[in-house]
Amino acid sequence: MFENLSIDSLKESFKSNKKLKLITYIFGGAIMAVLLFFLYRQFFWKPSNEKSKDGYWLAQNYIAKDSTDKAIAVLVPFVKKYDGKSGGELGQYLLATQYMKKGEFKKALKNLEGVSVNDTYISIMCIGLQGDCKSELKKYKEAIDLYTQAADADDNDLTTPMYLFKAGGCAEQIKKFELATELYTRIKNDYPAFAGKKTIDKYISRVSSNKAK
Repeated sequence: MFENLSIDSLKESFKSNKKLKLITYIFGGAIMAVLLFFLYRQFFWKPSNEKSKDGYWLAQNYIAKDSTDKAIAVLVPFVKKYDGKSGGELGQYLLATQYMKKGEFKKALKNLEGVSVNDTYISIMCIGLQGDCKSELKKYKEAIDLYTQAADADDNDLTTPMYLFKAGGCAEQIKKFELATELYTRIKNDYPAFAGKKTIDKYISRVSSNKAK
């Protein structure tokens, strides 16, 4: 069929057939969009992303010197400029920690909620730090939810018992002693090294006696 069509007949068919013209425009537009996306990733996003990874070192230097205000002054425009890039996301995480040092937990929480990274440890810490902010704001129930989420995000002997312990402390604050007992007992049974350091039996005994009242 198509071998019998001349170039001129194809041109004429394209001019007269509005449906064919529309399909061609859509298909061509889709190809162009994909092409532009790959060009953007290759020539604009990748160099910018690599540059963003280097950019937060100045703020790191201020943080190391405990110059919180200077670190924030550097990080605020940096995060805005490199939002969505690897360095920008790490910068936003650092910015949140500096707001926490100043006791500005609402600002810290807003930044932590916006962080998106592939690193498992930083992702867990972001959730856990949100729990810290909620706890400092005395929103203990929300803090418990975040701490348990952080604890279960990746089962390990470091962050899991640490956040279970923090969740237990918040449960005590709102007199959920049964929940606190469950959390502390889980630490005792599953993470004995951490339990030993925290003398977890003391906490279990305390919440158990409160639960009995």
